[in-house]
Amino acid sequence: MTLFPDLPATGTDPEADARALVALSLVPGVGSARIRALLARAGSAAPALGWPASRLASVEGVGRQTAQAIRAFDDWATVDRHLAAAARVGARPLSFLDADYPALLRETYDPPALLWLRGRLDPADAYAVAVVGTRNATDYGLRVAEAFARGLAEAGVTVVSGLAYGIDAAAHRAALDAGGRTIAVLGSGVDRIYPARNAGLVKRILETDAGAVLSEMGMGAAPDAGNFPRRNRIVSGMTLGTVVAEARPAGGSLLTAALALEQNREVFAAPAPVFAEMDGTNRLIQGGAAALVMSAQEVLDALAPRLPVRVDAPPAAAPALPDELTAIERRLLDALGPDPRPLDAVCDASGLDASTSLVYLLQLEFRGLVRQLAGKQFFRPR
Repeated sequence: MTLFPDLPATGTDPEADARALVALSLVPGVGSARIRALLARAGSAAPALGWPASRLASVEGVGRQTAQAIRAFDDWATVDRHLAAAARVGARPLSFLDADYPALLRETYDPPALLWLRGRLDPADAYAVAVVGTRNATDYGLRVAEAFARGLAEAGVTVVSGLAYGIDAAAHRAALDAGGRTIAVLGSGVDRIYPARNAGLVKRILETDAGAVLSEMGMGAAPDAGNFPRRNRIVSGMTLGTVVAEARPAGGSLLTAALALEQNREVFAAPAPVFAEMDGTNRLIQGGAAALVMSAQEVLDALAPRLPVRVDAPPAAAPALPDELTAIERRLLDALGPDPRPLDAVCDASGLDASTSLVYLLQLEFRGLVRQLAGKQFFRPR
């Protein structure tokens, strides 16, 4: 069954069609809306590119001037440079009409006519949730992002975010750690990973076949500030809902939430502490723009009617402790739980002095059994 059964069969060579699609994207004045109109009329890019100007001009929204610009296009060297750059990083152009184009994104008001894709999109990615938030995340915000992304991924939901520092990176990493799928949407070309420090995350996504990297921007595109609002509409548009883990009162993640609402998507927000500077999520909740959620399961419950089967985040279980722990290490671990405790409270609960506790807590931290937050606060990670 085809996605658009009323479209004519073209028999276009895929390579020729890819070149034509990229060519259309490079014609001045031809944006996503006009490319979509041409694709809808012609069935693919190559036939449209070969039409006479009069026929091009007859397509709604194209007009005579744009039709003439399309007919005059001859910069095939640039087209081939884009495709060669894509091939070097294992990327390919994805048309609005392609079967594996994100279905939810196609339903939005202004979906990209062309996406560049690295990795693989899976049918299961139709059931995706965005986890977004501030780049300058607090320890609390990072823990929120990790908990939600992990719970969603463990329930089989794909986690989508923007690969930025802070909340985005934490969400991608937690989804991978949980053995789930994650999709990173960039505000730069897919061959220009930004921020560069997160290139390791991209490598992990691709090498483990755990998701994909997407961008509307052409190959080599710089991460200019104006690209990110467009990136954000893809993040929210290709998902069933958006979770804002932590946000400033005015920031990019609140824009993503606003875009999600415009796209008729669900918006969720984790509450911030009352006196926190990062109280943007509280403002979303207070203004009725987002539903307050305190766990991934609450997100899953809210989205249950849109999911293929009921999915539940597995219950949290304390990890088994290694057998080789010393008596002091066991006392310290028994004194800790999932919520951070200051050093003096750990000492009181374990009956150990501060200097002894610190020595052994640091050893436990090196082994991944304990995590330390600012102000000498400690907790046991899941």
